Amino acid sequence: MNDYYADLGVARDASPEDIKRAYRRAARRLHPDVNPGAEAEDEFKKVSQAYDVLSDPQKKQAYDMGSDPYAGAAGGFGQGFSFSDIMDAFFGGTAAGATGPRSRQARGQDALVRLDLDLADAVFGAEKELSVDTAVGCSTCHGDGKQPGTSTRTCDVCEGRGEIRQVQRSFLGQVMTTRPCMTCQGFGEIITDPCYECSGDGRVRTRSTMTIKVPAGVDTGTRIQLAGRGEVGPGNGPAGDLYVEVAVRRHPVFQRQGDDLHATIEVPMTAAALGASLAMDTFDGGQELDLRRGTQSGETSTLRGLGVTHLRGGGRGDVVVHWMVQTPTRVDAEQEELLRRLATLRGEERPEGKATNPAEGSLFGKLRDAFKVR
Repeated sequence: MNDYYADLGVARDASPEDIKRAYRRAARRLHPDVNPGAEAEDEFKKVSQAYDVLSDPQKKQAYDMGSDPYAGAAGGFGQGFSFSDIMDAFFGGTAAGATGPRSRQARGQDALVRLDLDLADAVFGAEKELSVDTAVGCSTCHGDGKQPGTSTRTCDVCEGRGEIRQVQRSFLGQVMTTRPCMTCQGFGEIITDPCYECSGDGRVRTRSTMTIKVPAGVDTGTRIQLAGRGEVGPGNGPAGDLYVEVAVRRHPVFQRQGDDLHATIEVPMTAAALGASLAMDTFDGGQELDLRRGTQSGETSTLRGLGVTHLRGGGRGDVVVHWMVQTPTRVDAEQEELLRRLATLRGEERPEGKATNPAEGSLFGKLRDAFKVR
């Protein structure tokens, strides 16, 4: 009895994928178009017979139990072998079968457009009008591609099948292959009088305007999918999807970080030292800010729940205010005298600077200390 595992060069516990890969390698190496000669042809038949047995679960089981499906068969080859396996070995697919004429209708392509938004629209959401250049069904022929009142004729080349069948002789015998008919493009029928409006495509391009709802919380790069709002397919086929990619414009005051809004407010040195109450405009209107006494540059105050709406889930981010203390660069004589008196009262006539590692007081240093193993 033949040793089909040895013929394919695989172990007895090889998986179906291992068996298929081994056959592909052998078929590429031994195929007569690549390796002509009687010896290669005989070897190719042996490999193909082994694959026919080992790739069929029932035949493989019978063989493993001691029965050879090809025992006594003339030439030992040809029963149940599929030409698609050879096509798969060389082209990664199967041989084309009889599929019949294809439909003129097909799904349209997806479309991608950009939508520019103000930051306020991202905070609360909005409804926006969007103009899109897209393909729509032809109103003259209603998608069939024919001039009204005309008809199609059956393709003379493929006789309406949409495909051409060819029978070729090989060492395997007669093999039938199919390919789309180039005369009718596989449709089986020919439009003799194409529609003047769409030139037989069944659709035309136009600019359409639609209103879309932008959810609160979107950010630059967010894509909104509108199912069935893309391009209509050939032959007035189903429309694809429309994807709207959001781009949020730069805001003069706020910078977005996640769902928080950050802003910087400059305050005079005297206000930072004495404290003050300041007004700030937000997307929710004017808000009172408490500048506490002794505030230093870089410190922050937070307005809870006045940031961007969370895109998924309820609630909103915060508004984070960064304080920047202004030091006067020009003072007159009276102001200078007052400052010198203040320095005397505070014992700061001869200040001594304290040198520190910049990282120690930075956010990086604080985070490092917070996560330090103790």
